[in-house]
Amino acid sequence: MIINKEAMSNKSNSFMSFLVGAATGVVLGVLFAPDKGSNTRDRLSYKLDKYKVMLEELIEDIISDEESAVNMAKSKGDKVVNEAKEKAEQLLADVDSLIGHIKKEENEN
Repeated sequence: MIINKEAMSNKSNSFMSFLVGAATGVVLGVLFAPDKGSNTRDRLSYKLDKYKVMLEELIEDIISDEESAVNMAKSKGDKVVNEAKEKAEQLLADVDSLIGHIKKEENEN
């Protein structure tokens, strides 16, 4: 799974814009509704707490996705390093073998 940071950023920006718009709408709707002040404050507090929880979950998801991308990149990086190390060791063994053959031929001559 390849995570495109730009797409993730756009997704989180869109969701954040939605939350801000929804919260603004709720606040304005509640403030202008004909109800007692205490009821209005209670409803407003309840709605804001609900949006706070949604925002905290979004932040956790973003952090989790980022950690997943980092772990995936680290795993692939480790694989590339190990493959390069194996190829370098094989090349070194081939060079040692060639040097051995050259020295053997020199000694024979």
